[in-house]
Amino acid sequence: MQAVPSTADAPPVAGYQTSPAAIRTSWLITIGYLLGALVVTARLWAHPAADMPAGNRKDVDAFTWFLHYAATAVAHGRLPALITTTLNAPRGVNLMWNTAFLLPGMLLTPVTLLAGPQTSITLVLTLGFAGSAASLFWVLRQWGCSLTAAALGGAVYGFSPALLDAGIGHYNFQFAVLPPLMIGALLRIVTGRGHPVRTGAWLGLMTAAQLFIGSELLFDTALSGLVLVVAIAASHPRAVLDRARGAASGLGTAAAVALLICWHALWVQFHGPLTEHYAPQAPWNADLRWFVIPPGDLLFHTSASAAFEASQPVGLPEIVAYLGWPLLGVLVVAAICFWRDHRVRAAAVTWAMLELISLGGGTPENFGSWFPAWLLPYHWLQGLPVTGELLPNRFCILADGAAAAVLAFALDRARSAVSRPGGLGWRRSIPTLVALIAVLPLVPLPYRPTPVTPVPAGWQTAFARLRLAPDARVLVVPIPVVGNASAMRWQAETGEPGSLIGGYFLGPGPAGQPTFNPGPTGWAASYLGHPEPGRARPGPRDIARLRADLAYWRPAAVVAAASSGSWPGRVLTEILGKPAFRVGSVLVWRR
Repeated sequence: MQAVPSTADAPPVAGYQTSPAAIRTSWLITIGYLLGALVVTARLWAHPAADMPAGNRKDVDAFTWFLHYAATAVAHGRLPALITTTLNAPRGVNLMWNTAFLLPGMLLTPVTLLAGPQTSITLVLTLGFAGSAASLFWVLRQWGCSLTAAALGGAVYGFSPALLDAGIGHYNFQFAVLPPLMIGALLRIVTGRGHPVRTGAWLGLMTAAQLFIGSELLFDTALSGLVLVVAIAASHPRAVLDRARGAASGLGTAAAVALLICWHALWVQFHGPLTEHYAPQAPWNADLRWFVIPPGDLLFHTSASAAFEASQPVGLPEIVAYLGWPLLGVLVVAAICFWRDHRVRAAAVTWAMLELISLGGGTPENFGSWFPAWLLPYHWLQGLPVTGELLPNRFCILADGAAAAVLAFALDRARSAVSRPGGLGWRRSIPTLVALIAVLPLVPLPYRPTPVTPVPAGWQTAFARLRLAPDARVLVVPIPVVGNASAMRWQAETGEPGSLIGGYFLGPGPAGQPTFNPGPTGWAASYLGHPEPGRARPGPRDIARLRADLAYWRPAAVVAAASSGSWPGRVLTEILGKPAFRVGSVLVWRR
């Protein structure tokens, strides 16, 4: 099966088989992906409600809050509100500007309510790996890949280092199930392989679903699809023009369906309360070593991996570019050798362009000041609204999907080339062996678990004694901010308090620019939380400012997971007087 008419003089590859045996094998491969995902998450499943992947506690804690928020809404028979004061009271949060993960949160409501939000996260991780691999596998099969090549391509994408590292707290990127299906639907529309209206409606539904999984990955997928369509159009301009009317019909249907479902959410995001406005940011400067130095969570990492990761200004969840020298070499050779194959060519151009985009708009650190940044594609996008607020390194997720497609299509072409009449049968296994050796450095290690932050002793007893109204706002110490989201986890696991002051979220700053922890909570957390190293105790002016912050928040109660002799305990006692009561490890002041 071909995406567009091909003029390449090349032997055919294995087509998409629908025989019962092929279908059974396809489902066995899908089950194999699930088993592989269970291996990667096995240590987490030993205690799914009590263990989390090590390395990014604050983001994992924040996602437990989002999952609980969506589940609570569904349990009350309604959709989650897009503007809420459950977090950051009294001002609230616009969830469309945050990684709210609303659709998975709604679908996982039974798991969250019965087994806890951390169990839901472990389930999301598992389904993210297996589902992402399976989705690309089925798309590759639809476009002519053999079972072997499609199975390998799906595994490369679904268990790529990009998704493995994103799974350490960035679940809106790790759950990358829909992007391959969306790209596949787009290709069917522009190449005339699918009914325009039906395929467009399906694409619109997936677009709407992806918006409520992760809007940034939706944008990355849209730009990746555009790059792929341009690559195809450049090779076959006449065929694309002939199908322009049908493509316009399909894409129009997709846009109509998506807007019908998402118009309110998009209005809230761009015109509703607490919306954010674009503010120029520093260019993203990539490090080319990310492509070739394996992260420490891969089986074949090196002794330099840990030191390299520690030296980076970003954490492991943002180091998502690794493919390794063997696979990079195979991809380049495959693109050159099978350039006449339109599928290899389109996938290779898309892969190369996405990797260039992932470098950002600044000068890569390894190139030095002599490299002109304007040569990078993202240099021309980083000054635009929306695109300027994204992190371009995350395009590596889609780039890995394109790389997997290059590998799969090229593997079939190579196996076909060595299997011509007169050739030796054993040669057919050589391309497969080379491909397996190339992807061997990508084999992941199981996630290393670490215990979640436990709910403080006496927490629920304290709230039972307070008998607050369901929407009463409470100041919890340590105040949840960008560096510490423990209170958000406690709220997610217990439902208390009903309205939390502060939080780890993104909101509009004084000029409407995207800011973490806008308002007074970030400053107050340095005294009413884990004090910054070397910071002196609050003086009279600081105490006056804290009192002003409390007057702005007007909490119904202050609950501190601290002892009376701790720094936060002493500061709160100086401001509020003696605690109303203490239970377990919790101090409580009524207001």
